[in-house]
Amino acid sequence: MTSLLSGPDASWPLIKRLFSENGRQYLPRYMLAFFFMIVVAVTTAASAWIMESIVDDVVVNNDPTRVRLIAMAVVFVFLLKGMATYAHRIILAKIGNNIVANVQKRFYRHVLSQDLAFHQRMQGGDLVTHMSTNAGAVRSVLDLLITSVGRDLLTVIALVSVMFIKDPLISLVTLFIAPIAIFGISYLVRRVKSVAKAQFSHLASIVTGMQETATGIRVIKAFNLEGKMTNRMNNAIESVESRSNRMANLDARSSPIMETLGGCAIAIVILYAGWSVRENGKTPGEIVAFLTAMLLAYDPAKRLAKVSVQLRSKLVGAGLLYEVLDTEPTLRENEEAGIFGIGDGSIRLDNVSFAYSNVPALNGVTLEATAQSVTALVGPSGAGKSTIVSMIERFADPQSGKITVGGTDIRDVTLHSLREQIAFVSQDTFLFDGSVRDNIAFGHEGATSDQIKEAARNANAEEFILAMRGGYDAPVGTNGDNLSGGQRQRIAIARAMLRDAPILLLDEATSALDAQSEAKVQEALERLMKGRTTVVIAHRLSTIRQANIIHVMDEGQVVQSGSHDELLAEGGLYANLHALQFRDEAAA
Repeated sequence: MTSLLSGPDASWPLIKRLFSENGRQYLPRYMLAFFFMIVVAVTTAASAWIMESIVDDVVVNNDPTRVRLIAMAVVFVFLLKGMATYAHRIILAKIGNNIVANVQKRFYRHVLSQDLAFHQRMQGGDLVTHMSTNAGAVRSVLDLLITSVGRDLLTVIALVSVMFIKDPLISLVTLFIAPIAIFGISYLVRRVKSVAKAQFSHLASIVTGMQETATGIRVIKAFNLEGKMTNRMNNAIESVESRSNRMANLDARSSPIMETLGGCAIAIVILYAGWSVRENGKTPGEIVAFLTAMLLAYDPAKRLAKVSVQLRSKLVGAGLLYEVLDTEPTLRENEEAGIFGIGDGSIRLDNVSFAYSNVPALNGVTLEATAQSVTALVGPSGAGKSTIVSMIERFADPQSGKITVGGTDIRDVTLHSLREQIAFVSQDTFLFDGSVRDNIAFGHEGATSDQIKEAARNANAEEFILAMRGGYDAPVGTNGDNLSGGQRQRIAIARAMLRDAPILLLDEATSALDAQSEAKVQEALERLMKGRTTVVIAHRLSTIRQANIIHVMDEGQVVQSGSHDELLAEGGLYANLHALQFRDEAAA
C-alpha cells in the first residue's frame, strides 16, 4: 500500500478522505457552525467600523444623542459576537467528540477483525497510541480547517473589506507584505512532517515500555532490571521531549516572521496616517477605524499563517491511523462461506505445510483426531504442535494442504461459526480485568448464575472462589494477578466448560503448575474432555498416557503415532523423551 503521507501532494487526498468519511454526516451542523462564524466575522468587522463614529462623534464632536446610540450599538455588537462564538464552539466540540468516538470504535473493530499475523507484527504501544492520540488527530484536522476557513479567513476578509473601504491605497500597500509571510511559513511546513513521524514513533515506545513494566514487574524486580528499564524509558521520554521541542520551535518560528512583518505594516500605516491627516484632510475617526481593522485582522491572519504548519503535524497522525485502517487481513473468509456444522467432530490435517516468514513450521503433516477421543501432540519445542492447534482454530491458513472438521474444509465456513464449536485452554491463561463471574461468563454469552457456578464446581474452582472476599464477584486483577497459577487455570477451564463446545484444544494446560495444583486441574480437565474431540499438547507425558492416540512431532513432521504403550515399545523419539522426563522426575 502506498503511504498516505508520501509525496509532496499527499495532504490534499488525505484531507478529502477525512471530510468524505467524517464530515458528510455532520454537514448540517457544520453549516450551522459556519453561520455563527460568519456572525463572528461580521461583528468583528463592525467593531472596527464603529471606531470611526466613536472617535469623531464621541471624542471630537461629543454629540450626546450619538454617544447613547453608539454605546448601545457597541453592547449589541459584542453581545452578538459572544453568543455566536459560544454557539460555534459548542457545535464543533460536540461534532469533534463524536468523530473521535466513531473513529476509535471503527479502529477497535478493525483491530479485532485482523488475524494473528497482524497482531504479531504491530506493537501494542503503536495500537494504543493510534487509539488515543491519532484518533484525536482526525478531529484536530477537521476542526483546524473549519475554524481557519469559517472563523479566521472570514474575519480577515471582513476586516480587510473595512480597510479597503476606509483607504484602498494603503490597504494594497500593507497586503503586499502577505507573500513575504507565506514564503517564510512554507519553509517551516517542509520540516514538520519528519519531526512529527519521529515524535509518534518515540511516543509509542513510551506506551510500550509502560505496558512491559506493568506486565513484567516481577521479572524486572527479580533480575534487578529497574536501572536498565529506567534508562530505556528515560531515553524514550527524552526523545519525545526533544522532538516536541523541535515541533514547538517550528511552530513558534512563524511568530517572529509575523510580528516583524506586522510591525512593518503598522509603521507604514502610521507614517501614511500622519501624512494623510495633514495633506488629504482625513478625519481621526477614519484613521482609527482603519488601524483598528488592521490590528484586529492581525491575530486571525497570524493563525492562518500557522495553519499549514499545524495541519501538517496533525495530518501525520491521521495518516498513520489510516495506514492501519487500510491494512487488509491476510486471512479472509470465503465469500460463499456457510455456517459450520460439526458433523462427526473428527479433525483431519491432510498434507499441511506452513511457514512463519519463510521459516518452516509444518512440512506435509497428515494426522487425524478421531471424534470424541483424546489426541495428544508431543515433541520438542519448535516441532509445530502449537501451530497445528492454532490452525485448527483458523488463526492461520495452510500454505498447502487442507484441514477438515467433520469432513468440511474449515476455509468453507465462517470464522465465527467455526470458533463457536471450539473451546481453548492454554498454558498462558489470560483473564480479563473484572470479577471471577465475568471471566467465567465469557465462555458463553447469556449464561445464568447457576450455569456459571456449575462450571466452576466442575473445574474444581468453587472452593477457592468462595474463600475469596466477594466470592464470584471478587476482582481477579489485571490478567488475574490476584490469583495463583492453578487458580487462573481453573477459571479458564470453567470458562471452557461453560462454552460446552464439542471440540476442545488444550495447549500445555498443566505445564507450569505444582503437583497439587496439577492434580486438581487434571481432574477438571478429565471432566471437560468427556464426550469431546480433544487435541492436547503436553510436555509432561504422564498427563497423556490415557490418550487414544499420540502423535510425536519433530521439525514440523509427524515421526511417530500410537498409544503410550505402543510408542514406548517402538522406541525412537517418544521413548527418549519419556526416559529423559522419567530421569528428571526421579532426580527431583
